[in-house]
Amino acid sequence: MTDPNPTRHPLVAALAAAALLAVGCAPSSSAGERQPAGRPLAVIYDGPQGCPDCAPSVARVLREAPQRYRVRYVKAPLKASDLAGAKLYVQPGGGADLERTWRDLKGSAGVLRTWVREGGSYLGLCFGAYLAGRNPGFGLLPGDTDGYVDSPGTTVPDERDTVVPVKWKGKPRHMYFQDGPAFFLNKGADADVLATYANGDAAVVVAPYGRGRVGVSGPHPEADKSWYAEKGLHNPDGIRFDLAYELIEATAGRR
Repeated sequence: MTDPNPTRHPLVAALAAAALLAVGCAPSSSAGERQPAGRPLAVIYDGPQGCPDCAPSVARVLREAPQRYRVRYVKAPLKASDLAGAKLYVQPGGGADLERTWRDLKGSAGVLRTWVREGGSYLGLCFGAYLAGRNPGFGLLPGDTDGYVDSPGTTVPDERDTVVPVKWKGKPRHMYFQDGPAFFLNKGADADVLATYANGDAAVVVAPYGRGRVGVSGPHPEADKSWYAEKGLHNPDGIRFDLAYELIEATAGRR
């Protein structure tokens, strides 16, 4: 679940820090940048999950997706006003301490559940997908999650970053992966399994929750070339974002 954080030159880091202070410590990709007001709004959690590159990575994908989202970052505790006017809430990848992050977010669970139940859309990626489940989590899925590395027949023996084969709507693809979940749905659950791992476990799922929808992915469809380069990994399919775009549309729909 911990994703790449390329080392920065000290001078570049100092200049970046000064820029952040100038805009109230908000990430540079959420401030000082014009975003057309007519675009749908995605709210992205950017709290202390241990992965400074995760929220900006998914923000770039959202801006370039066919729906052309504008983005806004939030931190815990979430308030109803944080989600007002948003079409999509994103819980991105993060660190390995699920219990710690849940302590930050559990007070926001009621607000988030209500928002999704009333028509909002939740997108959870890797760590954020774990949090869509239970024990601990928001309880948004018709079932629960568990680590794919612990599943019988897994192709991943440990928690190192890797590339995993999946079947996306029956077609072979490869995706960036780092200790993400598999999804175990209740029998007869109303859910679409977009992708499965090599052992048949669900890897990407979209399901209704009240009037809203929940999309979750164990692998990282938002991973860009810097992620692969940092870990010396290769994707046989090339670095493409079509799966990310498809998941976003399945979760939040068209404009």
